[in-house]
Amino acid sequence: MEAWLKSFIMREHLPPDFAAIASDVCKPLAEQIAALAIGPGFTVGICGAQGSGKSTLTAVIARRLEGLGLRVAVLSLDDVYLTRDERADLARRVHPMLATRGVPGTHDVGFAETLIADLKGQGAVRMPVFDKAADDRAPPETWSEIQAPVDVILFEGWCVGARPQDTADLALPINDLERTRDPDGVWRNYVNVALAGPYCPLFEDLGHLILLAAPSFEVVADWRGEQETKLRARRAAEGRDPALAMSAQAVIAFIAHYERLTRHILAEMPDRADQVIWLGPDRRPI
Repeated sequence: MEAWLKSFIMREHLPPDFAAIASDVCKPLAEQIAALAIGPGFTVGICGAQGSGKSTLTAVIARRLEGLGLRVAVLSLDDVYLTRDERADLARRVHPMLATRGVPGTHDVGFAETLIADLKGQGAVRMPVFDKAADDRAPPETWSEIQAPVDVILFEGWCVGARPQDTADLALPINDLERTRDPDGVWRNYVNVALAGPYCPLFEDLGHLILLAAPSFEVVADWRGEQETKLRARRAAEGRDPALAMSAQAVIAFIAHYERLTRHILAEMPDRADQVIWLGPDRRPI
């Protein structure tokens, strides 16, 4: 096993057999992306439900691409969330549920477009970071810097590449959250209109789309719960309040915001994604 991969597995507290996934899945993906990458800033979308392991796989693919001599930038959709204050303003003006980050309409799409354009250009580009424990964008002085142009941009996120639903599909609530807090459909219609509007050109710029397909929405709560457990441990190690991570109950309430679009993605994206990696309940490719 390569030294960097062994270090990565230990640092991320991954099971030892992740090395096989890195070899069987990430290596051929990196080779395929390298063969496709033409011109600066070839953008690869990596979509997957919360907790599906997309950030981990993206990091390994990035390292593999660098090993092939390519300059790579990783951009997470999470890192271009609107700030807490911006979402609070949106919640006041449109619907209270928009204070919760995650769904289309809660990202700074213009910022994402500017970042991608800058990564295709010349000069230093500062890459934003969103602090999920603080639920706000991290201070700019903590952001990393990358020199443009890059060869490949790996753009990962839970709804990267998603398409809007038919309006008729929005009529009925999909879960208790929508029934109790969005009975008139204002929130879900706003999300769908955002996806059909500013997100559309952002996702159309993708040169290649990879889907990490969960076996069902029902496993997502467990996956996200594992993420929060790791976050809690990391915060404690950093001397920060581990309570900043979500409890199991909070995770269930949180992912209900994602249910509608996650189910929609799992139903319609496999037929059009350039590559689909089917996952088992344990998040291992099958």
